[in-house]
Amino acid sequence: MELEHRLVARGFKGSHAAPLLRAFYAGGAHAPAEAGPRRQPAGLRDWIAAEFPGVAASPARRHVAGDGTVKLLLRLSDGRTVESVLMPDFDPARAAGCVSSQVGCAMGCDFCATTRTGFERNLTAGEMTEQFIALRREAATAGRRLRTLVFMGMGEPMLNLDAVLGAVERIADNRIGGLGWRQVTISTVGIVPGIDALTATGLNLHLAVSLHAPDDATRAALIPAGRRFPVAEVLAAADRFQAARGRTVIIQYCLLRGVNDSPAQAALLAGLLAGRRMHVNLLTYNPTGAGLSGTTYEPARDADAEAFAEQLRARGVVAHFRRSRGPDIDAACGQLRRRVLAEKTPP
Repeated sequence: MELEHRLVARGFKGSHAAPLLRAFYAGGAHAPAEAGPRRQPAGLRDWIAAEFPGVAASPARRHVAGDGTVKLLLRLSDGRTVESVLMPDFDPARAAGCVSSQVGCAMGCDFCATTRTGFERNLTAGEMTEQFIALRREAATAGRRLRTLVFMGMGEPMLNLDAVLGAVERIADNRIGGLGWRQVTISTVGIVPGIDALTATGLNLHLAVSLHAPDDATRAALIPAGRRFPVAEVLAAADRFQAARGRTVIIQYCLLRGVNDSPAQAALLAGLLAGRRMHVNLLTYNPTGAGLSGTTYEPARDADAEAFAEQLRARGVVAHFRRSRGPDIDAACGQLRRRVLAEKTPP
């Protein structure tokens, strides 16, 4: 690990790196110099404090929902902001986290709030790791343990894959108290070269694909990237990942009233996934107002959502509902940041 090499170069033992990072990643310290054993070699703590001054991201907003979901808006060193979310598990001792990979997003998904603020820049591996540490701290405050993490917040991870993988190496490393590789998921709107690049790494991660429609026309209207990467190509790339890694791919499908929730679309999706060992997460839409196209989307009616799920299950597809999180605190991707930016914009 990088810290180990830098310690050796300064005349310290490389073995100090793991306990320092383990304590820091636990979330109790705000800077590496505050972490680790109290008894350290002379000069080590001072060198750590000078070289690694601490977490650069600071909380700009913190909202807690009635269901226990925590939405953080973190301010980066350049003043830009990103969102991270802590989601309580059914198990009262556990929680899941969601982190951003970019400031804003260039994908233009019509039903997503993030895309309406535009794309500003990629996040560094360190900035993504800082989100993880902030969420660990939040989980500990709530008496929970952060057990899983998904790169599914603001931005498209596959367009910042090198930095995302750099963050994952830190977040997943068991030697420094990380989550473990199997607890990390990378989500994409279906950037085929990115999926193939992730497959080629050989890393033992999970993959989630935001499909949101079983046909190219509907999908392209919702997700402009669908014009470049048709459904068949996206699923073929997911097949390659699954064959190489042995991991079940998760298909994310946000049910939108009158757009992608019909019985015919359920049948088409079931047909696409027949013979594929992929699970479908059916998402309840958290309204975000009018999209870039001017369309205002609404969540599917409960009866239509249940009928959609039953059609999938009747055809042998594993389908689960993922409950909506934090509707009372702008928990959907990009909502809180968009609102805060709007507050600062002169009328």
